[in-house]
Amino acid sequence: MIAQILVSLAGLLAIIWIVWYFWIYEKKGVMAAEAGGAQEIRIRVKGGYDPDVIVVKAGKPVKLHFTREEEVSCSETVVFPAFEKSTKLPPFETVTVELLPEKPGEYDFHCSMNMLRGKLVVTE
Repeated sequence: MIAQILVSLAGLLAIIWIVWYFWIYEKKGVMAAEAGGAQEIRIRVKGGYDPDVIVVKAGKPVKLHFTREEEVSCSETVVFPAFEKSTKLPPFETVTVELLPEKPGEYDFHCSMNMLRGKLVVTE
């Protein structure tokens, strides 16, 4: 009887955590640093994008420096659908993706399989 209650409680807690993590929790973005007239940030690719929420200002060039620290096929390409841009990321190399976000908004980016996801938040 007690074992059933503990298992049910553990299952309920797992469901609550999943709902919170995937639908309620909102990650804070990391602001790109301004350098040489562009906004720049380094993004580590290993099982996901780190950071995966990047904040930039509209109307200024953006340089995203992706370093892929793995060889799994899912992470070999990063896609920016709103910018119609797709870039190969060779393993253990840094590749720079340059964008010019002109309008404020949230723009998703992801791997070619849409399993690894990130967001570019463009502010005024």
